[in-house]
Amino acid sequence: MSGVRPGTRHYTLVCSSCGTRYEDDGLLLDCSRRHEAAFLYTEYGRSGTRHGESAGLFRHAPMLPVARTFPGVPGPVVQPAERLGRRIGLDRLWVAFSGYWPERGANLPTCTFKDLEAYTVLGRLPAEPPVLVIPSAGNTAAAFAWAATRHQVPCLLVVPAPAMERMRFPAPLDPCVRLVVLDGTATYSDAIACADLLAQLPGHHAEGGSRNVGRRDGLGTVMLAAADSLGRLPDTYVQAVGSGTGAIGAHEAARRLRADGEALPRLLMCQNAPFAPLYEAWRCTGTAPADREHEPLARELTNRRPPFTVRGGVRDVLTESGGDVLCTDNDVALAAMALFEEIEGIDIEPGAGVALAALADAVRAGQVRRDELVLLNITGGGRARQARDLALVPAEPWLRVPWPGRDEGPRAVAEQVARQLTGFAAVAEAAR
Repeated sequence: MSGVRPGTRHYTLVCSSCGTRYEDDGLLLDCSRRHEAAFLYTEYGRSGTRHGESAGLFRHAPMLPVARTFPGVPGPVVQPAERLGRRIGLDRLWVAFSGYWPERGANLPTCTFKDLEAYTVLGRLPAEPPVLVIPSAGNTAAAFAWAATRHQVPCLLVVPAPAMERMRFPAPLDPCVRLVVLDGTATYSDAIACADLLAQLPGHHAEGGSRNVGRRDGLGTVMLAAADSLGRLPDTYVQAVGSGTGAIGAHEAARRLRADGEALPRLLMCQNAPFAPLYEAWRCTGTAPADREHEPLARELTNRRPPFTVRGGVRDVLTESGGDVLCTDNDVALAAMALFEEIEGIDIEPGAGVALAALADAVRAGQVRRDELVLLNITGGGRARQARDLALVPAEPWLRVPWPGRDEGPRAVAEQVARQLTGFAAVAEAAR
């Protein structure tokens, strides 16, 4: 371990609704007072935004809610993308790339910006943490599985079966990491419902998703890295979103960084039709989210319960930044993925393709001016390149559970998992 001394807290948690302040215990997710649903946010001292490390995620430890740091964790790479910008009609396009691209210095172990949140959440934990329960569509589970394996943190990960294509690592997972796979027609939303129940088991704790300040601030390091490279905040920030957690984190980071009188970056959040609940909610269509979680190209964007109306959530940051939610379909996203690889020479994830496609559409529509300084968050890439370069080991599930259907499924699965957890507490204790 390096950087922040274990056990110290250099920040305060503040409720975005009532302003109540809390000393963090590494696990706190919500304000204890009775009021509207509201995020806690972090308030840091004035020790600067950078640490002594020359590069990587924990270069920004003074602006992360961590009690400990881990050595050698990469961060995002921020670089100009002039050729790509010209192709879509922008003069000042920059890309924040999170993934595997060794020629550009990008080496995130599971190829998406979820690595940034995983290490920050683990760095926030108390010295003897409970078992973290984490649902995922794939990328988040992969990031937590590998980070927790490297640093011996007990986790219970719940994923739908299609997520297993993302579960390939440089070595087998540690026994302290247990992977529950929901077979059949289960979706990301079903994984969330199961994880909510499992988090109530003794010795277990919900990781919290967007409510966890570690997630939001870890993902917000994309904005910190961009400000370092640009020397200022961008005019516009573009990112594909499922829950919107990364975009909220980028906005919170920008709010902390901006100079007096400096405008906040306009947030353009991008979703993948036909499943675009944030797009529908922002435009007040009154339409319930379509039950089509298997159809979008970017399955990682299929969050049925995004924090839209939570104080400090998606609606608030869009309003404060003058932002918008964009939407594009599978065919256009596939074309954008091919365009990026043609110009830049590296593959990108479907979510990143959605963001690039939506940005190109916005430029053509005049929603983004040619001369704007635009930061495009390529939230994942280089997976195909990594598979060619490295010998990766497919993860072995700890438990596969047939999905009985949405009505009785979550409780039935949670009961079956609970029966299988005998001895896991001992494994977790040994890992500590």
